[in-house]
Amino acid sequence: MTAQAHLLLGWSPEAVVLDCDGTLMDTERHWQVSRNQVFGAFGLTPPPGFAERAKGVHYTDCGRLMAEETHKPELAADLTRALLERFLALVADDPATMPGAAEFVRLLSGRLPLAVASNCPLEVVEESLGRAGLRQHFQHIVVPSGMPPDADGENREADRCDIVRPKPWPDVYATAVRLCGVRPEAALAVEDSLTGVESARRAGLRVVGVGPRPIEEEAARADLWVTTLRSPELLAWIRTRVLEQPEAPGRD
Repeated sequence: MTAQAHLLLGWSPEAVVLDCDGTLMDTERHWQVSRNQVFGAFGLTPPPGFAERAKGVHYTDCGRLMAEETHKPELAADLTRALLERFLALVADDPATMPGAAEFVRLLSGRLPLAVASNCPLEVVEESLGRAGLRQHFQHIVVPSGMPPDADGENREADRCDIVRPKPWPDVYATAVRLCGVRPEAALAVEDSLTGVESARRAGLRVVGVGPRPIEEEAARADLWVTTLRSPELLAWIRTRVLEQPEAPGRD
């Protein structure tokens, strides 16, 4: 066990903020299918390794990346629009939870504030969680608003309080913990992508990574990495550090 994991397992979170795609809902595969279908529809070939680079990236950034990496920058808006349309159609037909996600959420529900911080459009998150029977467990859902950063990496509107930039910016996590009423260092993020891990770390949260373990250098960005939310190590920690603590007042 790493020193980071040891410290995490001796700590009790005051709120938990979860990603949606690939963490709660099995929708990351829908993004992959959508990207491939859109590439094909426009007569383009996916660049090698594109799927990994696109994982966890906001769909507007993904559309732009698809255009840039195929040397068709003029198609960015069309690719973005087509990508979202394909994804919405797929997720409406097949909303499925990730292994252990429903049980994990229900285990925590009512014990401490729960929120979702996602790069997906709000309607996708709401619909997916609703059809999975999980929406009622979350007090807050935070998704990006406003425009993503400019090509030079800046956002001219970044100081506006109503702008929530997509991951890897820290905004979705920073907003979620503020709404939950806790300090960032008192909250836990649960993420499946390195983009999301970076966002949560930048916001000041501790992070559990979930899914296939990346190379050690990348896995070390999270405090703990587990293969699924059914991990015995993770569930044992939740039972001792959350369920055995006094129940949050005013929750049922």
